[in-house]
Amino acid sequence: MIEDETIEEDGLDADANPRRKKRKPAKVNPKKLENAALYYLQRFSTSSENLRRVLMRRVYRSAHHHDTDPDEGAEWVDAVVAKMQTMGFVNDRLFAEGRVRSLLARGTPLRGIRMRLREKGVPPEIIDEVLALVEEDDGDVDFAAAIALAKRRRLGPFSTRGDRIERREKDMAALARAGFSYGVVCRVIDAETPEDLDAMKNDGGGSSGLGYFPDEF
Repeated sequence: MIEDETIEEDGLDADANPRRKKRKPAKVNPKKLENAALYYLQRFSTSSENLRRVLMRRVYRSAHHHDTDPDEGAEWVDAVVAKMQTMGFVNDRLFAEGRVRSLLARGTPLRGIRMRLREKGVPPEIIDEVLALVEEDDGDVDFAAAIALAKRRRLGPFSTRGDRIERREKDMAALARAGFSYGVVCRVIDAETPEDLDAMKNDGGGSSGLGYFPDEF
C-alpha cells in the first residue's frame, strides 16, 4: 500500500494535460463519501484524521459548487471515518507503527518522525506509545536512524573509500544537516566498523566514540 504523504488525494495531476477540461466536483452524499473513502484506502495507508481531511476537502468543494451544507457534510464524514475504523480499514496505531519503521529506515531523526506523524493527525499518545515500542526493539531512535542514514549514504564505517579521516568532517556534516545531534553524529561516524555500531545499538546506543579517530582529531 502506498504512503499518502507525497500523493494528492485523487492520485491524479489535474494539470498534467492542459487540454483536459476540469470536471465540476460531484455533489457529495453519505454513499459517495463512503465510496471515496474506500477508494482512497485501497491505495493509501493513512490515519483516521488524515482520511477525515481528505473527505472534508470533497465536502468543501461540493459546498462551493453546489451550495450544499458543509456542516451536514462534516457529520457524514465523521460517520464514514468511524465506519472505516470499525471495519478495521483505518487504524491509527498500525499506521503509526508502519510510518515510524519506514521513516527510521530512511534515516529520519526522532524529531522529524514526530513531526511527520503529527502532520498526519496521529494522536500524541499513540506517537509516544509507538516510539516507546520502537526503542524497546532498536534502542535510541535517533542513534538507530543515524546508522540507517550513514549506511544509505555510505558514511563513516560504511564508506568503501580509503580516505575516512579526510572525509570525517564532510560525513559528520551530512548527518548534522539531517538533524542529528553532535553526540549521535560522533558515535556513528567515529565507529570503526558497522559491527561496532550494531554492538553499540544493542547496548542502548552507547555514550562515547569507539576510537577509530585519535583524540586529536
